Amino acid sequence: MSTPFYVSPEQLMKDRADFARKGIARGRSLVAVQYADGVLLVTENPSQALHKVSELYDRLAFAAVGRYNEFENLRIAGVRLADMRGYSYDRRDVTGRGLANAYAQTLGTIFSSGGEKPYEVEIFVAEVGERAADDQIYRLTYEGRVADEHGFAVMGGDADTVSSYLSEHYADGASLDVALGVAVAALGHSKDERGQDADRVIPVDDLEVAVLDRTRTQPRKFRRILPAALAGLLGERGPAEHAPEAHASQTPPDDTPGDGSGPEEPPVAPPLA
Repeated sequence: MSTPFYVSPEQLMKDRADFARKGIARGRSLVAVQYADGVLLVTENPSQALHKVSELYDRLAFAAVGRYNEFENLRIAGVRLADMRGYSYDRRDVTGRGLANAYAQTLGTIFSSGGEKPYEVEIFVAEVGERAADDQIYRLTYEGRVADEHGFAVMGGDADTVSSYLSEHYADGASLDVALGVAVAALGHSKDERGQDADRVIPVDDLEVAVLDRTRTQPRKFRRILPAALAGLLGERGPAEHAPEAHASQTPPDDTPGDGSGPEEPPVAPPLA
């Protein structure tokens, strides 16, 4: 009789965490920044059809990095949960904290389950309040951890480099154009092999930008900023430079399309608690 194959729980969780982190790091960074009138979400995304930033409900936004089909499943499930809760009770009962808790339970269950691979995703759930002090940014990791972020937050790609740039240049209560300029500059900030700055100017058409704007009169506070308006907000920035192409032997980032064929039909989303 052969000895059954055994892996310790600690090693199993470590291997699953390493697998998820590598998948998330292949994509491009996403930045959430609080500004004077709400919350700004910025990422580098050449696709005009596959969005990484979307609306969840009246005052809620969803942003994610990682595998597109996996975070799209989570987005759809979150929209359904928010609609059901708002219809059954009251629209004011749909909160960012409630959606973040539901996502955390789902991601934690998937990560700890041995029957399927962990989701290679990280998520922002942003909520805009009546005042700047009431704004919330919740960050959810692949294993279901929830963090309440303040000021700014970064996930995906080279998050440490982008976060260090924001920590030096972020100003609390800045206007939209100032906050947008800092966020876009942070996404283009990078280091070369010698550790020196190798910043690049991201083309306007490669940016995906959306805001939760508390000054809007209608209940829905989510608004996308299109390239024409972005060019006016960012002003003159110098010659643009696209992101370097991935090496042919590497897997392309999953949060940006590689062949232009469009997304496949996502499978049924896992039920949220």
